[in-house]
Amino acid sequence: MRIGIFTDTYPPYINGVSTSVSMLENALRKKGHQVYIVTVNTENMRYKYENDEHIIRIPGVPIGIYDYRLTGVYPLKAINKIKKWNLDVIHSHTEFGVGTFARIIAKQYNIPLVHTYHTMYEDYVHYITKGYFNNTSKKIVEYLTNFYCNQTATELIVPTKKTYDLFKEKYKYTRNVHIIPTGIEVEKFYKENTDPAKLEEIRKKHGLNKGDFVILYVGRLGQEKSVDVLIEAHQELAREYKAKLLIVGDGPDMDTYKNLVHKLKIDDNVIFTGKVPWTEVTLYYQIADIFATASKSETQGLTVIEAMAASLPVVAVDDESFRNVIIDGLNGHLFDTKKEYKKYVKSFIDEPSKLQQFSKQARINADTYSSKYFAERVLDVYRLAINGETSEEKNSVKNGFKATLKGIFKWKK
Repeated sequence: MRIGIFTDTYPPYINGVSTSVSMLENALRKKGHQVYIVTVNTENMRYKYENDEHIIRIPGVPIGIYDYRLTGVYPLKAINKIKKWNLDVIHSHTEFGVGTFARIIAKQYNIPLVHTYHTMYEDYVHYITKGYFNNTSKKIVEYLTNFYCNQTATELIVPTKKTYDLFKEKYKYTRNVHIIPTGIEVEKFYKENTDPAKLEEIRKKHGLNKGDFVILYVGRLGQEKSVDVLIEAHQELAREYKAKLLIVGDGPDMDTYKNLVHKLKIDDNVIFTGKVPWTEVTLYYQIADIFATASKSETQGLTVIEAMAASLPVVAVDDESFRNVIIDGLNGHLFDTKKEYKKYVKSFIDEPSKLQQFSKQARINADTYSSKYFAERVLDVYRLAINGETSEEKNSVKNGFKATLKGIFKWKK
């Protein structure tokens, strides 16, 4: 197939969506398919080609959420280049910006459009509204998301039942919804594929000693990630054990979390790495003993699968996005309170045999999320979109912009 992937985030920008897109791209190419990328230029307002013109980067402007950029610029030369690609299917990974461009191209050239829903936007509205009109903004975002998926996508992919229920029960989505957990290139995270010298270098860099028990968190540092839960719980853990909380990532709440660490007087026990290069992230999993997260804003939580592939048991908040990945009592634990979180972490420190057993099981379970199997399932959806598209589905795109505006102004609680 000739597949066009449209996404607002793509390496070297690092987040869950860019990781997912990059992994899918590589897996599809390994299977012999031609993959083309349309994404945002995160460096400047220029338009450029990469990788023998298989990647188009179009201008994007910052919108105030981390380093994220959104584009509303769709150059004619980009459209002409995409036309020459002669795509069989378009796979969009964002509802707005480049996602809108995907919808325009799909409609103009009658190309089936598959969409993957990655982001629970309601959890991020506050970055734009700054606390004002949050409820109204959430309703607008909810409507626009539902419109994009329900009125334009031939087939919809979601990573978990949590997001499936969001569309079927809350959004009353009427089309097909395929639950396909995002895969990863699990081999990248295997211990045997890691250079021991580089691991030792990172340990020294962050002052980690041989006897330290390392609890790892990888992700953005925003309030929706609830990293404060891990920090507050770590006060007691640091008092009783040689335990270090290693926080990998950056974000708008970095200073807030650092101030909290200082207030709790655990500066020597909590390590902030800041941004880590894409190629080094796998190394940080290998210097940890367990992985922890208290975030309830995930659609799936790829870092949890990455941790398991690196043989790390996971202690995560009991959220539906994690329940299909973490088998409580086998490869990790799910917690509801800080008290439970601390109990589970202590059990891994106190019982080395349990840690070893859970580590082995984590890696076994992670293999079921390999990129190869993920790509095969996505290809099945592509084939369904290509072979099952109807004229009614094509016509549903017409007057889409008018329908969007009409829906916003007629929104009812």
